Amino acid sequence: MTQDNRGDGRPGRDEAQTRPDTRLTQAGRRPEWTGIAGQPGGVVNPAVWRASTVLYDNVAHLYAARAPDADQSQHWFYGRKGTPTGWALADALTEMEPGAAGTMLYPSGVAAISCALLAVLKPGDQLLMVDSVYDPTRAFCEKMLRPMGIDTVYYDPLIGADIAGLITASTRAIFLESPGSLTMEVQDVPAITALARERGITTLIDNTWATPYFFRALSHGVDIAILACTKYIVGHSDVMMGSVTANAAHWSKIQSTAWLFGQMSSPDDCWLALRGLRTLGTRLHQHQHSALKIAHWLNERPEVGKVLHPALPNSPGHEAWKRDFGGSSGLFSFTLRDGDEAMRSRFIDSLRHFGIGYSWGGFESLALPVDPKMIRTATSWSTPDPLIRLHIGLEDSDDLISDLDSAFLSYRKNS
Repeated sequence: MTQDNRGDGRPGRDEAQTRPDTRLTQAGRRPEWTGIAGQPGGVVNPAVWRASTVLYDNVAHLYAARAPDADQSQHWFYGRKGTPTGWALADALTEMEPGAAGTMLYPSGVAAISCALLAVLKPGDQLLMVDSVYDPTRAFCEKMLRPMGIDTVYYDPLIGADIAGLITASTRAIFLESPGSLTMEVQDVPAITALARERGITTLIDNTWATPYFFRALSHGVDIAILACTKYIVGHSDVMMGSVTANAAHWSKIQSTAWLFGQMSSPDDCWLALRGLRTLGTRLHQHQHSALKIAHWLNERPEVGKVLHPALPNSPGHEAWKRDFGGSSGLFSFTLRDGDEAMRSRFIDSLRHFGIGYSWGGFESLALPVDPKMIRTATSWSTPDPLIRLHIGLEDSDDLISDLDSAFLSYRKNS
């Protein structure tokens, strides 16, 4: 839950006084989670509190804990409702989103997306879903929501205010992902959320690419912000986790739906994610610096058709990125000019410093063949050149450029 300055040593929510890097360092470190009651001092990091059963002093205490009006979000009740380790992480993520009322944690990003959608939709409702969405989100819409009687209509990620033409009497939610994690279109979030507010429609965004460090979703009118914490929040490719942060109007529904589905994250995973969060700003700045350097270098290569990086002027939605975002992360894509599937595979296989694997956001660089035309329905991916998605990690950028240069040499010899 959000906290105010109350003179008790807890960090407050005055964004005018503290900037993101300071909040990353201080958030989620309440004295009751880092010290022992009645004893002076405390540790820097909240401990790992593992628990299933919680013991009560007496029956009256037990009844009070389970009363309907009891705040169970950060209150001892049962292990499934969390421990101070998870509460500290949720508190810190809430602190990163000005205007947020609270954050729930989930065992994966997909679980976070699924539960958030189920919290705001019911049979007979319509969902407007961005066409560039993460493929597992699309699969959930088609294989779970549609059989439940919830209709999903896909829209062009660059539609902006023209999304008004798709809204019907049954539209209850609009889902955004900006930028899209394959083709990097940046959406006009303020235009879409303004229309949604006028019509009483809930907006949700997958904000994993930028995190609230580079894009404050709720400040741009979004109701519910979702992160695959597996990626930049954890930052070390060793934990699966998701989060949903909501404004006051939607917080209780997000919380109750997560509890009804028994969603939670283990204290050990929360501790690792909280440790990763402390260095988020430093890591993102390095990811940004190296990725931009490599994107500009790729943009000059004759073997490259186009570079899809939101910070480049020729990338779709660049003006929206420039207006709304505070920076860019390490994920972007590029096409191989006049290439084919076999040539793309040879190019990726020849890389030495890039791993081949799913996910991104860790300290390591990755290269992945992606094919957006296979999953688009409202728009078409017309570029015939094969697409490669890169995640630029924390290796020396000159080593990564040298690696890509060698791969291009091999590519030219076999083209």
